Amino acid sequence: MYAILDIETTGGKFNEEGITEIAIHKFDGQKVVDKFISLVNPEREIQPFVVKLTGINSKMLRTAPKFYEVAKRIIEITEDTVIVAHNAQFDYRILRTEFRRLGYNFERKTLCTVDLSKLLLPDAESYSLGKLVRSLGIPVSDRHRANGDALATIKLFKLLLAKDSEKIIIKDTIRKETQGELSEKQLDIVRDLPNKTGVFYMHDKDGEIIHLSKSNDIKKRVNHIFTKTNTKSRKLTKDTKKVTFELTGNELIAILKEHEELLKLRPKYSTIPKKRMYSHAICKRVNENGYFALDIKPYRECKETIWLFNGVFSAKNYLYKITKEFQLCEKVNGISEARNNCSGYDNNTCNGACNNKESIEEYNKRVIAATTQNSIKGKKVIVVDKGREIGEQSAILIKNGSLVGFGFYDLNYQINNIHILESIITPMNGTLDANYLIESYLRKKRVLKIIEINE
Repeated sequence: MYAILDIETTGGKFNEEGITEIAIHKFDGQKVVDKFISLVNPEREIQPFVVKLTGINSKMLRTAPKFYEVAKRIIEITEDTVIVAHNAQFDYRILRTEFRRLGYNFERKTLCTVDLSKLLLPDAESYSLGKLVRSLGIPVSDRHRANGDALATIKLFKLLLAKDSEKIIIKDTIRKETQGELSEKQLDIVRDLPNKTGVFYMHDKDGEIIHLSKSNDIKKRVNHIFTKTNTKSRKLTKDTKKVTFELTGNELIAILKEHEELLKLRPKYSTIPKKRMYSHAICKRVNENGYFALDIKPYRECKETIWLFNGVFSAKNYLYKITKEFQLCEKVNGISEARNNCSGYDNNTCNGACNNKESIEEYNKRVIAATTQNSIKGKKVIVVDKGREIGEQSAILIKNGSLVGFGFYDLNYQINNIHILESIITPMNGTLDANYLIESYLRKKRVLKIIEINE
């Protein structure tokens, strides 16, 4: 659990500053579950440059609560959390100073989004909050006011969590939180998990990921693991001290994340994918009469690969499907072994390529239409689908037929501007396996839309 924090102060000499405004959003890694926002009477002068910067003046704070009046609420909302702030060292120091004046030792673990941004966004031109979020297309309202900056920090932190493919943030947080064995309450981990799509991570007492998996219902899947009785599941359940998760909003991103992170993190209780997930392909060739023919072959024997499959059976099913959908010829595509025309010609589902009665140009046009459907080969596109929450959508970026990465956005200009899109994208390995996963998903399921990129 995190407490996303921003503080505005009076300015002045070191350790003599006072708080003028505070905003704290309690964040579970996916959504805000509690928040506290308040002006604070600092009982001291506000520096003129601070008044100009924030718009907060002494008149506004005359009736605001003093720090001791909000101190209890701050302690409660930050209890058992890790404080996250942009330049956390400053905000944490100010808070500790205020509590020290009350004779209370305020201690919390902290994470700094400046440090995390330098690690996960190494190419950023500036790490100031305003310039950084602007470069990422993150909207900011009420800049230099506690709640405006805190809301921007939440969006930045969500992006950093998504980009953290090594799970540095999560592992470090759990290492700080976990002490000893699980209590009875902690054993009931499932209760706090969502019935939503994403990837979940099972951690040991050191925060290391010992198992990860995608699921369309995280709560149900983890509950299933905990209730299985085989030896492996019992060991995994015993070693699990915490379960974290990342919502993806849709299954395709969950599939891609699971595949890449299994190969990268190699958790001890997970099954690691094979070096190559596909074995067969549908290939295109020109037959003796000039028609484009589609054949099923082992992947290595294919000269012009159109789609990849994990077995001959799934390849045959798809070939039969597109042959019917695009009125292609069963004989040309090797589905029919008829000596003369195929049965489709007799019932008007084939236009006569099997007996040279259809124009080669017209037939080949339909083959091209069929083979570009659900294929990313050579394409520059954005696959748009559902996001993690209402108002948000996901974008999978593909360039030159290769996966670049994925991201989430809530404003159209974030994907209409390729430079902003690339900055919010979490990079992924554009392997043939990744292409296979994307194309096999597109063959079976719908996405919201696919947008062509014109650079």
